[in-house]
Amino acid sequence: MAKHPSRIDLLELDIDLRLADLWREAAEIDEWNLEVVAAFMRASYGKGYCDALTEDAPGALCVEHGYRVPERRPTPARD
Repeated sequence: MAKHPSRIDLLELDIDLRLADLWREAAEIDEWNLEVVAAFMRASYGKGYCDALTEDAPGALCVEHGYRVPERRPTPARD
C-alpha cells in the first residue's frame, strides 16, 4: 500500500477485509472457470448486500470513505 493511500485504496482495503472469507476460499481453488468466477461474483454481491442491510447507519461505508451516499430509489406504488 502506498505511503499516503488514496480514498479508493482505503475503500478497496475495507472491502477486502469484509470479503476475507471469500478471499481465503478463492485461494484454495485450483481450477478457475466461468462457473467458479460467477459463483464468487454472486457470493461477493450477496455479502455486500447483506453488509449494507446490517450497517448501523445506512450509507456508513460511503460516508466513512468520503463518498456521497446514493439517493434511494422511490418506492413503487402498490395496487
